Amino acid sequence: MTRRTIEPLWTVEEVSAYLGVPIATLYQWRHRRVGPRASRIGRHLRYDPADVRAWLVERQAS
Repeated sequence: MTRRTIEPLWTVEEVSAYLGVPIATLYQWRHRRVGPRASRIGRHLRYDPADVRAWLVERQAS
């Protein structure tokens, strides 16, 4: 039997470090709807690591 693990959601700080961009850039991208998809969890912004990686691959292919 295969066991699936759920990867924790990333914070803005973690995505910033992963992509190597300032946190302010992530907020600007979200406002302009050009960055990786994010969700509000309460008052916190969270990113699914798979979505961030897919967004990055899509950007590299363009």
